[in-house]
Amino acid sequence: MQRYIAKERLLENEPMRQHTTFAVGGPADILVLPTSIEEIVLAVRYARELNLPLTILGGGSNVLVLDGGIRGIVIQLQNMKATLQCQEKLVIASAGFMLADVCQFAQKNGLGGASFSCGIPGTIGGAVFMNAGAYEGEMSQIVSHVRTVNEKGEVCSYDATACAFSYRHSRFQETNEIIVEVELALKKEDPLVIQQRMDELMKRRRSKQPLEMASAGSTFKRPQGHFAGTLIDHAGLKGLTYGGAQVSTKHAGFVVNTGKATAQDVLTVIRMVQERVALVHGVQLETEVRILGEA
Repeated sequence: MQRYIAKERLLENEPMRQHTTFAVGGPADILVLPTSIEEIVLAVRYARELNLPLTILGGGSNVLVLDGGIRGIVIQLQNMKATLQCQEKLVIASAGFMLADVCQFAQKNGLGGASFSCGIPGTIGGAVFMNAGAYEGEMSQIVSHVRTVNEKGEVCSYDATACAFSYRHSRFQETNEIIVEVELALKKEDPLVIQQRMDELMKRRRSKQPLEMASAGSTFKRPQGHFAGTLIDHAGLKGLTYGGAQVSTKHAGFVVNTGKATAQDVLTVIRMVQERVALVHGVQLETEVRILGEA
């Protein structure tokens, strides 16, 4: 693999705090930062031949890497930016593009329908993997096709139905396939109207969410019939602190790194919140954040 991927994109014992938005986490044995589908195929086949565990990341949001780090190979897709193009009402994007950049590209080309996602952190590949959503929208509403590399190193293609989307879920969470390209089906709209909508949503997001602090995004899934942040707030947990981790004082649905948190600090706050909310409200909160690696 070293012969085919530049050494600056093939990193050994690499601290994952430098590659995640939570800014915590121990080292990955090997971190690969591919720029092409061919490099992904090489990395997947290398892991398969040596029977090494394989972990896939997008932009490093929505994950908590534990302090012991991640064994085997981690493939992070933030450098996968070969394609970003418009075909009629379709936008086709490599998985490594930030979702915000894809939204802005669509806006400039007069394509609406993706505005709900303009402030969601992370890559478009990661957003599809999680079926990310905000403001009554989800990726499942605009995705038309997805290309992947499977565990054998084969390139596959799926339409939206085959992606098996549900709330914060897609088939790719079970198959360990790597999303490499996404096709969005959008609608023609006045670029100024789209930009106005995006500006309004970003203003709402900035006013309510702790965007100035390191976090993984929303920490918990929305429980049926409730809002996680409201339950946490009403349980008296806003501002709860352990070590360098804290339930945000701005929005209780976010656990944030106040500056010197360890992954264990974050995990402890998450568990404390889950226990207290279960006790006070009888509701079991599930993490939206993926917890990866070893303690």
